[in-house]
Amino acid sequence: MQQNKTGKVLDVSLLFRVITFAKPYKKQFLIAALSAIILSFLGPARPMLINYAIDNFIIIADPENLLRITVLLIALLFCEGFVQFFYIYLSTWIGQNVILDLRKKIFKHILSLKMTYFDKTPIGTLVTRSVSDIETIADIFSQGLLVIIAELLKLVIVIVVMFYTDWRLSIIALLTIPVLLIATAWFKRNIKASFQDVRDKVSSINAFVQEHIVGMNIVQIFNREEAEFEKFKSINVEHRDAHLRSIFYYAVFFPVVEVLSAMSIGLIVWYGGEAILAGKSITLGEIIAFILYIHMMFRPIRQLADRFNILQMGIVGSERVFKILDTNDKIDDNGKIEVLDIKGDILFENVWFAYKEKQWVLKDLSFHISAGKFLALVGQTGAGKSSVIRILNRFYEISKGSVKIDGIAIDEMSLSSLRNNIALVQQDVFLFSDSIFKNITLFDDSISKDEVVSAAKEIGIHDFISSLPDGLDYVVGERGVTLSSGQRQLIAFLRVYIRNPKILILDEATASIDSATEQLLQNALAKLSKDRTTIVIAHRLSTIINAHKILLLGDGIVLEEGNHKQLLDLKGSYAKMYENQISD
Repeated sequence: MQQNKTGKVLDVSLLFRVITFAKPYKKQFLIAALSAIILSFLGPARPMLINYAIDNFIIIADPENLLRITVLLIALLFCEGFVQFFYIYLSTWIGQNVILDLRKKIFKHILSLKMTYFDKTPIGTLVTRSVSDIETIADIFSQGLLVIIAELLKLVIVIVVMFYTDWRLSIIALLTIPVLLIATAWFKRNIKASFQDVRDKVSSINAFVQEHIVGMNIVQIFNREEAEFEKFKSINVEHRDAHLRSIFYYAVFFPVVEVLSAMSIGLIVWYGGEAILAGKSITLGEIIAFILYIHMMFRPIRQLADRFNILQMGIVGSERVFKILDTNDKIDDNGKIEVLDIKGDILFENVWFAYKEKQWVLKDLSFHISAGKFLALVGQTGAGKSSVIRILNRFYEISKGSVKIDGIAIDEMSLSSLRNNIALVQQDVFLFSDSIFKNITLFDDSISKDEVVSAAKEIGIHDFISSLPDGLDYVVGERGVTLSSGQRQLIAFLRVYIRNPKILILDEATASIDSATEQLLQNALAKLSKDRTTIVIAHRLSTIINAHKILLLGDGIVLEEGNHKQLLDLKGSYAKMYENQISD
């Protein structure tokens, strides 16, 4: 674990991978790089002109030429400012476009992942990777890579100019550099581990907050506010400590840089002053120029440490982002068959399925439902009912056997054509924080309000929608919090109906609702299921007495099979379940 945190000071392979995302913006990148190079040359030019002005136009009193060189210095400053504008704007522009492309790429990738990935990955972690970690990648371009290149080039040019001006003063100025290099190496090595630790703690906080906000009702029902707050406080203490460790390295390194810079200036003033007094070939202009050179030399070194840290944060963020992009836990969409209009004949043949290897949920399951028929799945919790519909939608892949629709294996169909023909209504309906209309159309602009109103009237829920403030424009709040579970179900029914699927699946969609809403749902269901293959996972057996076929599942196998009357005549487990519900 420790090795993972310290690792390479700079992962070059990851850096190059990030840079590849800038290929579409090669022109802008080259202009920004050229601007950085120009800035590297313009900076050292100022001390050279000041040196020349002091020795030639101030000491010997030449005001006319002094004015000319002053104008030249001002022009140089304006030129430097102009070039810097292009550099800052373009480098930031590149960074923002790169993260735009990356964010689209990672979200598209997340959309293609299997449900098993989401089962084992906290939502807060994915949010961190998709938002804050990607933001750090933008800084690689705007404040990291190009700045480092520019500062390194400026440092080299400054040192070359220094030796060109006076090699003796140059050696004096560089005496403190070995100490600085040791301090910089120590800083870089320790700050990477610190930054990785900070990102880990941020991810933990996001995951904790996400989970507890979603499950806030459980926290409050069981009076766990204080206990969960203590957990949250503990996680934040760890985050604070991680930040303080990084601040410690800054607090040590930056004063060291300032002290070493002051020492170099002091040595230059001492040696240069002694040389002038001794009549050696060192001028006042050179001493002043060297003081400026030292500032220009140490400033890049200090900035290099800052920029390196920014670059390192970007590398750490990119490592986390690429870890998601490199996840191969994707739904195989290799099917070539595009089925535009299926009938809905469903066949499960010897299907074996497990969420975890060898822990079988379905064991050699086989059944058949003809097109347009009504199939009900009943059984105790864990019997495998929900697994059947998850497999049919290809949320999960089977281990053995085959699942066919109209005689075609579902993995031979394209994923889009399969799911375009299947609609699912779950017990816990998810609604976006938007209007009822948007939740029904799922932001599909091709569906008009008139179509929605017509569909609502057809399945008998238009009166319910009209009774709400603003009707179809009523904003339901996050996850549909302003609506009851039954009202959310009605919206889900309408969302399904307007898409006219060939296969309709209801996962205990009528459970835990009042009798009035249930009547509306039953009426809507009757309309929805007409001429469609319908699969219902039933909690209330009274809702499936008209099913063409009922499967009683238990421990992943079919225990009983038949219609309602046939199963009652068997006087088996189904009959007992039905009698118990009636007696209740």
